[in-house]
Amino acid sequence: MSVAVANSGLSLDDARLLESLRRGDETALIAWLEMYESAVVRLAMVYVRNRAVAEEVVQETWVGVIRGLERFEGRSSLKTWIFRILANVAKTRAQREGRSVPFSALGRIPDDPTEPSVDPDRFLEAGHARWPGHWAAPPSSWRAIPEERLLSKETLTQIQESIEMLPPSQRAVISLRDVEGWTSEEVCELLDLSEGNQRVLLHRARSRVRAALEQHLDEPSLATTS
Repeated sequence: MSVAVANSGLSLDDARLLESLRRGDETALIAWLEMYESAVVRLAMVYVRNRAVAEEVVQETWVGVIRGLERFEGRSSLKTWIFRILANVAKTRAQREGRSVPFSALGRIPDDPTEPSVDPDRFLEAGHARWPGHWAAPPSSWRAIPEERLLSKETLTQIQESIEMLPPSQRAVISLRDVEGWTSEEVCELLDLSEGNQRVLLHRARSRVRAALEQHLDEPSLATTS
């Protein structure tokens, strides 16, 4: 391993992978591309909502990544570096297409900061005699729902559709945290978010997805009604 890579601050796995990629190891390259293939498409579609355009953004991203391997200094993880390139490519393409999502919106909370995460009608009024502000309609318990329904294609589709309907900043955060499994630190670094804003966006996104999922699961399944 070169001295520069060893002293870069990269994890040992990233450092070894970087060395392999720089040597032109095709096996490592193919495995690397496959590892991030679905993730980069999903994040590209935060910025350009057309699937075909998103896939073009991804192809351009990989070209930029491969060309930039020799210049990569290891100041961030390889994963964060890839997604930063993706974000820059997507921004340029979205502006060219005239359908740009303002990237500044991903570094702050773009929707109404006073917007409640949960429908206020689900809580008792502040003047309630016994339980002011407590749940009137608490979240449903899904313990009695069969596991096969919770994991069914219909339920997973509902989750995906609910995420796609979120505002861009919320969609980006929940996609990275809950779909891709990124840490809060990684998401904050990539999207230039404060930890507080990241938490708020994730909470709002999860609340909206849960509300949609709750409605879906409260409906009788086709198997039950048929």
